[in-house]
Amino acid sequence: MNFFAALRSALRSLAANTLRSILTMLGIIIGVAAVITMIAVGKGATDRVQEQMKGLGSNIMLVLPGGITAGGVRLGAQTGQALTEEDALAIAKEVPEVQVAAPSMRTGAQVVVGNTNWSTTIFGTTNDYLEAREWPLATGRGFEAAELQGSAKVAIIGQTVAQQLFGDADPLDQVIRVKKIPVTVIGLLDKKGQNSQGQDQDDIVIVPLSTYRNRIQGGTGGKLKRIGSVSVKVREGQSMKAAEDNIKELLRQRLKVQPGADEPFSIRNLTEILQAQEASSRIMTLLLAAVAGISLIIGGIGIMNIMLVSVTERTREIGLRMAVGARGRDILTQFLIEAVTLSLIGGAIGVLLGGAATWAVGYFAGWQVSMTASSIVLSAGFSAFVGVFFGFYPARRASKLLPIQALRYE
Repeated sequence: MNFFAALRSALRSLAANTLRSILTMLGIIIGVAAVITMIAVGKGATDRVQEQMKGLGSNIMLVLPGGITAGGVRLGAQTGQALTEEDALAIAKEVPEVQVAAPSMRTGAQVVVGNTNWSTTIFGTTNDYLEAREWPLATGRGFEAAELQGSAKVAIIGQTVAQQLFGDADPLDQVIRVKKIPVTVIGLLDKKGQNSQGQDQDDIVIVPLSTYRNRIQGGTGGKLKRIGSVSVKVREGQSMKAAEDNIKELLRQRLKVQPGADEPFSIRNLTEILQAQEASSRIMTLLLAAVAGISLIIGGIGIMNIMLVSVTERTREIGLRMAVGARGRDILTQFLIEAVTLSLIGGAIGVLLGGAATWAVGYFAGWQVSMTASSIVLSAGFSAFVGVFFGFYPARRASKLLPIQALRYE
């Protein structure tokens, strides 16, 4: 019996017991669909973290003023306001691992253009912030040295602000009002997207730090030039841990922190946080796929069970085939093809169901999902392997039957 004849015989046998075949394939269908959906959900989560890492920039740390204790109550971060511009300058100059250290302050305010207004984040910083964040300009230019020193009324805006205030018009050289201060737009940032907290990073207006302090904030920073945070970019190839330790030691010396005392600042390694999230997403993907894969194994057990029943029911048929010249390997091939056909048909239906489930999760739950060709091939290949693995024993058992005993079987 050649392969195609065996295939036709297998399909006829499966079609003769349609309901039983469908119920047998159910485990494979559910298993393949579950594997594809879980991998798509996990891959989507990993892709989202990678997008956030790309949007954040590489080797980024954030230095924040630490909390203070008042009345026995420890207040939150940035309540101490212990950092100054000089501290940021010292980090950039005295820590060899640091590429740039950008001081910054921020607040929320209404931005007005004619009859249009938009509530956004006002960010006072330097050009080093854009380098630290690896945030290029789509059009325009950065701040000049004179503008940074002289509290110039200029600004660089994000894509969201530009869209809300100007629509499709060119925002360059347009005047916007920030807390009643007229500011000229000199640059438009490239699109960044959302950060890890789901906040729109493009919803921002960046002004020189001196402009923020002297015009927008109202000069309340005083001679100390206090700042809200320092964005630090570590040089490529340098140790993030070494940079963090050196920054911590430098700030302890500058702020005259006594040995054993708590630091009035905190350092957050944003890159490591996102890398940990990415690793967790990958592990979760593997766990979800492994759990879903159990359904495939259960489906394989169902195939083995039904094939054993089929061998028993068709014992006389097997004996008759052998009596007219069929060899043991012909019987083995026939039953093995039946098992693999069950698995492959179930796998194909499972792929379609998994695609539909993946779309439903992304559409209705709003999750980011990523269905890849590799997950489809993996699921279909594993379903075929299940058919061969669990179908081999019943097929071999059928091929070992003796014709005379098979013909006498009742």
